[in-house]
Amino acid sequence: MSVPSASLVELRHLTFGYGERVILDDVCLTVPRGKVTALMGASGGGKTTILRLIGGQNRAQRGEMLFDGHDVTRMDQEQLYTARRRMGMLFQFGALFADFSVFENVAFPLREHTGLPEALIRDIVLMKLNAVGLRGSRHMMPSELSGGMARRVALARAIALDPELVMYDEPFSGLDPISTGTAARLIRQLNDSMGLTSIFVSHELEQTLVIADHVIILANGKVATEGSPDQVRHSTDPLVHQYVNAEIDGPVRFHYPGLSVEQDFGVGVAP
Repeated sequence: MSVPSASLVELRHLTFGYGERVILDDVCLTVPRGKVTALMGASGGGKTTILRLIGGQNRAQRGEMLFDGHDVTRMDQEQLYTARRRMGMLFQFGALFADFSVFENVAFPLREHTGLPEALIRDIVLMKLNAVGLRGSRHMMPSELSGGMARRVALARAIALDPELVMYDEPFSGLDPISTGTAARLIRQLNDSMGLTSIFVSHELEQTLVIADHVIILANGKVATEGSPDQVRHSTDPLVHQYVNAEIDGPVRFHYPGLSVEQDFGVGVAP
């Protein structure tokens, strides 16, 4: 038997972009198996793009996108669907089916991908809802849920098939401090109790650096730094320092590159 790699996900010299705009440029990074990994960095830096590349929604233009040693970029449709059944995804803002109850939302992947009897599906759904503290909400509709509750239902749906990898796209976005703390604790607890590998995109520094084992900060299409939360906090890289300390001035500028004010408004330019 082959020994599993220490990394469940690995990007090897991966390049991806839209048209002439390069989002990720020759990126190399690893997601350790069994750990919680945070993807951070300024908006537009390619964090969600990496989740899409892992799931095969986008395909790398160069390099490799490895999931458990297999290149997602080269998978055919059947291989990709097989790989996706080993993944769970919590979309930004939950993305629950509006016309399905809480129970039906969590049951959906079980009915779609398994032939389990309804009695067993019921037990699994209630177990997953119980894990996120919402077993009593099974009959509610998404419109009746708070933002934090909707995110927890979406998390129950993401783990319904007992995936090996769970990906979270901005799990703390739009949540109040209590709901943010609850979501962060759930990510950590579920990862450890279910033996998962977790990767999440976040801009929420405080909670992220508390629950993550491994932090990757992206900037300018590259990996600016990666390491433990403590290593990231004390990085001497100017860009990482600016990001972690929320400083206005630094390598990331407030103004998007363009003409000078004088050139744009014709100030001091002869007619």
